[in-house]
Amino acid sequence: MAYSELIKSFGRIRAYLRSFYVYGFRHRDEFTEKSARSYDNERRRIDSWLGDHMSFRQDADGRRVFLSVDSRAIPENPLYRAFRAKSFTDRDIMLHFHILDLLKAVGGLSVTGMMDEISDRLSEFDTDEMPDESTVRKKLREYAALGLLKTEKRDRETFYVLSEDHADISSWDAAAAFFSEAAPLGVIGSYIQDRLPEKFGQFRFKHHYILNALDSEVLCGLFSAIGEGRLVILAFHGQRRTVLPLKIYIGTQTGRQYLLAWSPARDRFSFIRTDRIDSMETGGVPEYPADLMARMEEFRSRVWGVTGNNCRRLDHIEMTVFAGPGEEHVVNRLKREKRCGTVERTDDTHWRFSADVYDACEMLPWLRTFTGRISALECTDKRVIARFRGDFDTLAQMYGGKSDAVS
Repeated sequence: MAYSELIKSFGRIRAYLRSFYVYGFRHRDEFTEKSARSYDNERRRIDSWLGDHMSFRQDADGRRVFLSVDSRAIPENPLYRAFRAKSFTDRDIMLHFHILDLLKAVGGLSVTGMMDEISDRLSEFDTDEMPDESTVRKKLREYAALGLLKTEKRDRETFYVLSEDHADISSWDAAAAFFSEAAPLGVIGSYIQDRLPEKFGQFRFKHHYILNALDSEVLCGLFSAIGEGRLVILAFHGQRRTVLPLKIYIGTQTGRQYLLAWSPARDRFSFIRTDRIDSMETGGVPEYPADLMARMEEFRSRVWGVTGNNCRRLDHIEMTVFAGPGEEHVVNRLKREKRCGTVERTDDTHWRFSADVYDACEMLPWLRTFTGRISALECTDKRVIARFRGDFDTLAQMYGGKSDAVS
């Protein structure tokens, strides 16, 4: 089979990019799903889109290829190029232009009328490529679902009419450019930019999370399901789970995207990383408890980040921090970053932070940032204290000193 840049399924390319070029750094011999020829074809496809952003290193096991991108040097996410490589048949492209051209010329046609017009056009050519009525009907319904066409009832027949486009996107250049790089489903902004005479290329991002582009199809399906209140069947790590999607969270430090979902089978709220979802299917509209949304808000008010679930007990944690005269910035930071916790003054130089959360272990990185100021640290989950002290013991051993961890 000849090599082609076009692809039928983005899911396969997404899995390949993540496995070899983003997270895995695997080499050719580790590709066991199909033949080595399949590996070569997929690699050449990706190279054709991302050749300017590929690097490799040589080790004892072979050559490993990976993405290497300097966010200061690129105005747009290069991964969007993969979405423009979807394959199509000759009949798809033929019907696309005939349908749009005929509706623009005639104004509106039924399926029967469309068949007659296409037949008249194709009769001028020596071809046997006349599509059947079922194919034309499906294509018209597809375009109507996409919003390219409108349907009108005339007597007993359904007529298809071109949708009117009143949008003037000439002034959208800066907004589309920013949206494409900073928002979920930024690929939409990238497509809008394709219709502009010149792309706006003046934005640069210090923290540019380009890998979110790979989750666009999954994220689009999740947003649709959230809007319609539908269940989704998620496939990840070789298992399938049916959940009700509720919210999408985006980490400000890592850029990772998380789905907050409710499991009807276990009556459980939990978070799922979208980049670990291999595929999803939309299910029906479930019957769920009347107080579900109120319970979700209560759960959200007791999570520090994106771990934990409502099937476990709350952890109570208290941290006393020293802030001497002229160190109001420490107190201000404590109040600014307390999230679901509270801050109170205990004496002239000490402030107590306290919180009830579903997983206090998640707070450890933040707690460590107050090293040198923590006078006391207590938690109902003893693993948190043990981990906190253990980290200091390990650090002290590395530098040949003695740990002086807080009590």
